[in-house]
Amino acid sequence: MVRRFLLLALLPLTVVACGGSGAGGEGPSVVATTTQLGDIARNLAPGVKVTTLLQPNTDPHEYEVRPDDVKALASADIVLRSGGEADEWLDGALESAGVDEQDVVDAGAAAGLEGDDPHWWQDPRRAEKAAVAIGEALKRAGLPEDSSAYVKRLQALDAAVQACIDRVPASQRLLVTSHDALGYYARRYDIQVVGTVIPALTTAAQPSAGEISALVDTIKRTGVKTIFAESSVNPKVEKAVAREAGARIGKELWADSLGPEGSDGATYIGSIASNTRALVDGFSGGAVDCRVDA
Repeated sequence: MVRRFLLLALLPLTVVACGGSGAGGEGPSVVATTTQLGDIARNLAPGVKVTTLLQPNTDPHEYEVRPDDVKALASADIVLRSGGEADEWLDGALESAGVDEQDVVDAGAAAGLEGDDPHWWQDPRRAEKAAVAIGEALKRAGLPEDSSAYVKRLQALDAAVQACIDRVPASQRLLVTSHDALGYYARRYDIQVVGTVIPALTTAAQPSAGEISALVDTIKRTGVKTIFAESSVNPKVEKAVAREAGARIGKELWADSLGPEGSDGATYIGSIASNTRALVDGFSGGAVDCRVDA
């Protein structure tokens, strides 16, 4: 935390004043904290420069703000925050950049955060609510906005995911992941979260030997076929748990971050589609192959 604010203090004082309206004559701009929000904004705001603070495969839970982030915030017309613990590091940067509270859209609040779980984007219906709120904010700011087509794509995504998951018997929908990042997805599509390697909503936590042993026992008892690691974490522990429990490791999931350009998780819709195919394959032990058009 100290190092984060030392970085902010190094910024020239001229950056602190919020530029707005695309400072420097570069046109309107939007700054989004997470990769998911950045991709959603690009689909909603054609012709608007969108800057994403987090990069693909970056863990948002341990992110440290950089001077360039504050510069981007200072010149933004709208700032999109994901909400909750996923980007609570944004507060100090907003203050340093002099961003007006009315220029910040809390997408998590619009999506309907539940408790302390910040991973709302795992439920496409919540992503739809966030997209609508962002579209309305763009309109109020007088920025180009075209949300209707993207909202329809999110609705189609939700229906396609549901159809795929329904091909797996409910008794086989047993989920074990790196950390507790897919709760919203699980609740939406009637999936039982058996356990997580890191027993927390953040990857900053560490599992104890006792917790790992208990998880292995639970996997054996419930008959979990597949353990799913996540793209932004080292899967070493997940692989060890799978070996001990007699389970297999599934395709890495896009959980806290989207993937790099060219990957099947490079877009929000693509990430949900990829995760769904991986989960259906893992739940069924490879017996069901279901693709979601993204």
